[in-house]
Amino acid sequence: MGALVVTEGGSALTAFTPPGAGDFDLPPIFGGVTKPMILVVLSVIIIAAYFLISSRKLKIVPSKGQFAAEYIYDFARNGIAREQIGSKDFKPYIPLVLSLFSFVLVNNVFGIIPILQFPTLAHIGYPIALSLLVVYPVYHFVGFKRHGFVGYLKHATVPPGAPLAIYFLLTPIEFLQKFVLNPITLAIRVFAAMFAGHLIILVFTIGGEYLLTQAGGVISKPVSVVSFLFAILMIFVEALIQVVQAYVFAVLSANYIGAALAEDH
Repeated sequence: MGALVVTEGGSALTAFTPPGAGDFDLPPIFGGVTKPMILVVLSVIIIAAYFLISSRKLKIVPSKGQFAAEYIYDFARNGIAREQIGSKDFKPYIPLVLSLFSFVLVNNVFGIIPILQFPTLAHIGYPIALSLLVVYPVYHFVGFKRHGFVGYLKHATVPPGAPLAIYFLLTPIEFLQKFVLNPITLAIRVFAAMFAGHLIILVFTIGGEYLLTQAGGVISKPVSVVSFLFAILMIFVEALIQVVQAYVFAVLSANYIGAALAEDH
């Protein structure tokens, strides 16, 4: 978006440039290292340290930290992995599902933490890497391992029970969905939610600051308060979306694994 020039009584006021996609391209802090890179490393350290510390001295009556860690583990184990993969096959994939959920959640929540204030997955490269380099290879590997090369291709692209003529249309669609679209949509879903949510918060925050400190007119100051209130409201909404998107990413990842392992299409 270009700069907007606000006028009042025919006189031009200080130009207001709304935030856009360019505000997500943060300059390197040192060398070629950017803030999102640091946040990704920080998230891994936080997650690893939290689970190691909380599980170091397990007690029958858990502390608050142990209780929270056990709740997150149980949620990933039974609420996601078991439900999506099935009680027969889910156990080997608990670490992956727990890691995906925790990693996406922490990196999303960075967007509303003061000073950090950047959701890492608002950079498309990070969800693409998670999807194409982690989830995609895993669920196709287990599918080929379970059914064999030809058997898995048939399992993934030829749903049973359809009329023969339909397969000429259905099989290419199934192939496109399973081998091309699934990893792309998995990445785009969380990226779009984090990008849009953070951009909305930026719009209300920067707009409120402009109205308060630079815009002329009597009405601009009260309107700036409204803008700041909307920014605060959107932070709470964004916090909810961040948790939901972490859950959705982990659920879909587990669902793809479960579908690849399933005996039926």
